[in-house]
Amino acid sequence: TLTSTLLHEVRMITDDDIKKIIKESIEPKKQSNQLDEAYVATEKVFSLNTEFLSEANKKNHLELYDGYIKEFNEISAQLDTVDRLDSNSNHSKYRSLKIDETYNMNAVYLHELYFANISDLNSKITMDSLSYMRLARDFGSFDEWQKDFIACCKASRCGWAMTYYNFYTKSFMNVCIDLHSENVPVFGYPVIVMDVWQHAYYKDYLKDVKTYVVAMMKQFNWRVIEKRFEKADRVAKAL
Repeated sequence: TLTSTLLHEVRMITDDDIKKIIKESIEPKKQSNQLDEAYVATEKVFSLNTEFLSEANKKNHLELYDGYIKEFNEISAQLDTVDRLDSNSNHSKYRSLKIDETYNMNAVYLHELYFANISDLNSKITMDSLSYMRLARDFGSFDEWQKDFIACCKASRCGWAMTYYNFYTKSFMNVCIDLHSENVPVFGYPVIVMDVWQHAYYKDYLKDVKTYVVAMMKQFNWRVIEKRFEKADRVAKAL
C-alpha cells in the first residue's frame, strides 16, 4: 500500500494529458490549420475468468487490445495536423489516416464488447429475459439464433461475428465482419460479439473455430448482454 506521503505525489494522468503527450511527439509546433479534436481511448480492465482459454492466450489477446488503443490514439492525434488540402481518393495521407482510424477504433470497441460479454462462470439466460424474447422473435427461436450465430462465426474470414439491432430492418440480425472494418453494417447497435480472429483461439483450439465458439457461448455474460438489449429497445422506441 502507498503511504500518505506517496499518495500526495501520485498524479492522475487525464485524457487531455495523454492527448497532449501524443500530439507533441508528432508535431511539436502548433500550426494555424490544426484542429484540436483528437479522440483519446483509455484501456479498460476485464476479468477473463474463463477456463476455456489458456493464460497465454488471454495475455496475448489483452496485449493486442492495448496495441490497438495506442494506434488509435496516435492516428487520432495525427489527424489534427494532417494536410486536408492534399486529400484525394487515390492516395493521400488524410485518406490513409481516416481508413486506419476506423480500423483501429473498431478493433478497440469490438474487443471491449467481446471481453465484456464472455467469461461468466455462472452463465444463465431465462426465457422471460428481454434477450431471449427478442432473439426468439427475430430468429424464430432461441435455438435458431444460436445456429445462425455459429454459422456467422465460421463464415468470418478472420474477424468477428455480431448480433446487432438493425434500425433499418427494425430487427436483430447476425453479421460476419471481416478484419475490423469490412462488412460492418450501417445504423446498427451491437448486443453480442464474438472474436473469431485466429489469434483468439488458435493457441488453444488450432483450426477448430466451432469448438472455440461453442465454449465461449457457454459462458456468455447474459447480464451484460441484457443491458445492451434494453438499451437497443429504448433507442428503437425513441427513433
